[in-house]
Amino acid sequence: MQVQAATQMSRFPAAALPLPPKAGAPVGTQMALRKGKELFAEGDEAEHFYKVVSGAIRSYKLLSDGRRQIDAFHLAGDIFGLEAGAEHRFSAEAVASALVIAYRRSRLPALIAEDSQFRDQVMSAMLRSLERAQDHMLLLGRKTAQEKVATFLLDMAERISDDDEHFDLPMLRNDIADHLGLTIETVSRTLNQFDRDGLIRLPAASRSVMLRNRAALERLNA
Repeated sequence: MQVQAATQMSRFPAAALPLPPKAGAPVGTQMALRKGKELFAEGDEAEHFYKVVSGAIRSYKLLSDGRRQIDAFHLAGDIFGLEAGAEHRFSAEAVASALVIAYRRSRLPALIAEDSQFRDQVMSAMLRSLERAQDHMLLLGRKTAQEKVATFLLDMAERISDDDEHFDLPMLRNDIADHLGLTIETVSRTLNQFDRDGLIRLPAASRSVMLRNRAALERLNA
């Protein structure tokens, strides 16, 4: 039994630290990841899918010219890495220290049959992933820099903050730029402009954001 467990864990990154699963939860392997640690690479066999317990994960592609396109940020409660094909289409790594649960893809039918709550979580995650992919396509193709940044801030406020007004971004501005299809200079300039115009407040030397004029941001997001 111990040999089998050791063999299973050897498939995960060396920095992944197994933790005991919570009682009553679907069987999975909890993994603690350091900032910047790769969870899987594009083209790897998609043997597992994942749920974020805490922290943040980015999924991305490296383009032929070396540029990085971040497809999505996966935050606490998000399920990701569940592929239609046999291989992962994106790479994934920790934006900051993160805790995730890895589930064997081959166990998915049994997991959703055994646990209706988990089944609902997976279905909701798949629908949200589709919605966000559609929104991201529109954002990249049709929105201005100000509209992109406003959309991003409103999305992060909804997903991170309990009060939807004040939150700490887990990612750096270069991550935001690579997600929105902008340069880091444009992201910084837009955030600072929003701050000067009273739409947001950016406390010095931190990643905190306070929404001061949500209505104006929502007009940009319309």
